[in-house]
Amino acid sequence: MLPLQGLKVVTLEHAIAAPFCTRQLADLGARVIKIERPEGGDFARGYDTRVRGMSSHFVWTNRSKESLCLDLKDPNALPVLAALLSDADVLVQNLAPGAADRLGLSYDVLSAKHPRLIVCGISGYGPDGSYRDKKAYDLLIQSESGFLSVTGSKDESAKAGCSVADIAAGMYAFTAILASLLERQKTGKGTRIDISMLESMIEWMSFPLYYAFEDQTPPSRCGAAHATIFPYGPFRTGDNKQVMLGIQNEREWKAFCELVLQDANLAVDERFNNNPKRVSDREKLGDMIHAVFDSLAAEQITGRLDKAGIANASVNDMHDVWNHVQLKERDRWRHVQTPVGPVRALLPPFTASGAEARMDPVPSLGQHTSSILAELGFRADLSAVSKAS
Repeated sequence: MLPLQGLKVVTLEHAIAAPFCTRQLADLGARVIKIERPEGGDFARGYDTRVRGMSSHFVWTNRSKESLCLDLKDPNALPVLAALLSDADVLVQNLAPGAADRLGLSYDVLSAKHPRLIVCGISGYGPDGSYRDKKAYDLLIQSESGFLSVTGSKDESAKAGCSVADIAAGMYAFTAILASLLERQKTGKGTRIDISMLESMIEWMSFPLYYAFEDQTPPSRCGAAHATIFPYGPFRTGDNKQVMLGIQNEREWKAFCELVLQDANLAVDERFNNNPKRVSDREKLGDMIHAVFDSLAAEQITGRLDKAGIANASVNDMHDVWNHVQLKERDRWRHVQTPVGPVRALLPPFTASGAEARMDPVPSLGQHTSSILAELGFRADLSAVSKAS
């Protein structure tokens, strides 16, 4: 039995943050009913067509859910929503600012009727403050949080290659809901949870924030290299490849010099005998490292790094990751059904004894409308409620 089996989650969600949160609840066994607009549904369904015509974002964040089409602007839909919430454990929403309140879905209203209900709202900037009503998307929050100021090359900032602000908010929503479920076991009462994308992302920015403490110089943009530790990042090899490596302490620096660069004198060179010195003179030290690496193939360098106990990694692209030997050896791939057939999907990144995570199908738009309406006692052909049933 999965940990959240028997729990019912109703979600008014779109894009990534809330769907990523609720997919993880579904992974753990919760029943997740996703309410979508009859015309088009979650707009993330249309982000791209890379998965045999389906959106890569949607396939990632929406497996194991039920899709119910409701036009919440239609008064006839409100009794259906009320029936759904009557025995729900959790409501999640990331609607536009103020939209949930206008639908009567504020915590104050709902808790009076459903005192055990946990209500989680995810927004860009939080439910109050002068930024409350600003629209927020992942890239905008990356910018607002300062993430772009420390990411990229010396001459140009760069966004993260995945939706890190959405993921951060979704993860904090997920963990807060789990904590609230534990609290409800003690108190019998639900909780209001407010998740701000900005605050979630700034929490992840705490290292560069503290590095710039009391107006000190912030970390510089260094591409794929580490801004404040050196050597730590990608280095080219003699066979036109790259090796990623990281030195974390002076013991590793000594081993790197002696066994990888094969230069014991460099280990005690006063120009580089601690990390701040190595960072301040990274260009000169980088040239010295490349003078050795340029004569070696990547496989030779990783062999030396492994022998020296120095952390290293391949610089993989997406095709490499699909075929990563470690994932294959650990049997981490499964198949999930979709409206266009089965696709590979990675198991969630946790392993717990007892039961494997749920990996049920990705729903088509409105796939479960008729069955859910019938379950709640409404006519399955109630066109005023759902045009997609």
